[in-house]
Amino acid sequence: MIINFIHWDIDPEIINVFGISLRYYGVLFVGGLILCVYILNWIFKKENIPLDKLEKLSIYGLIGIFAGARLGHCLFYDPSYYLSNPLEMLLPIQQTAGGGYEFIGYQGLASHGGALGLIIALIIYAKRTKESIIKTIDLIAVVAPLVGCFIRLANLMNSEIIGIPTRVPWAFIFVREDNLPRHPAQLYEAISYLAIFGLIFYLYKTKRDKLQNGFFFGLSISLIFIARFVIEFIKERQEPFEEQMQLDMGQLLSIPFIIVGLVFVIYGLIKTKNNEPSA
Repeated sequence: MIINFIHWDIDPEIINVFGISLRYYGVLFVGGLILCVYILNWIFKKENIPLDKLEKLSIYGLIGIFAGARLGHCLFYDPSYYLSNPLEMLLPIQQTAGGGYEFIGYQGLASHGGALGLIIALIIYAKRTKESIIKTIDLIAVVAPLVGCFIRLANLMNSEIIGIPTRVPWAFIFVREDNLPRHPAQLYEAISYLAIFGLIFYLYKTKRDKLQNGFFFGLSISLIFIARFVIEFIKERQEPFEEQMQLDMGQLLSIPFIIVGLVFVIYGLIKTKNNEPSA
């Protein structure tokens, strides 16, 4: 039987004008955030929260996600290098052999760091706007999986975070890497996160009055990182030091998020039930 695998050879760069590069990663990343803000606009109206606070939330959230994702990659995966080259941690540059610097863009963002950065940013936002912290993270959690979906699609366009070799009919040959058919791990994650978003959004629309007090936050991060933990088994290791590990860094970092998420799910259910008026 002849299997025609999917030959994936997409140029990550859409267009380059006068040295300014427009790439799929940036377009998908920003596009995902814009879609999430649009959905949050509807959620804020439903929750009777002033829309001027959405603008502040968007700024805090964007800074938290990006800063956390960048610092997470640098400190989780290659701390010795980046602590020796702190400018490369903060700026999209790399030192050349001649001692100067060249622009390379931000190469390396960690979802665990992004999640942690977002949580910290939301706590700061809630304190400064006098909004409930737990309500704020609950609402953001509704759209968080959608951001993850767009980021993994961006990784697919970059032919990065690839899966291990396989012979399944839907395997991708990432031509920019090698000629081996591999699991499209990025696509698996993107589909998983989209399904998680669909579930959480449905629960929010239909059972918001019964699911509060951190339930959506807990369900969102636990499902996201359970999916991440499982899919890591069919991914290529991202760093050489992971080769000797039973669980890679992505899986180890997922475990605390899963535990915290499940705790919030249980807490949210118990707290909401206890707050229900007696018959």
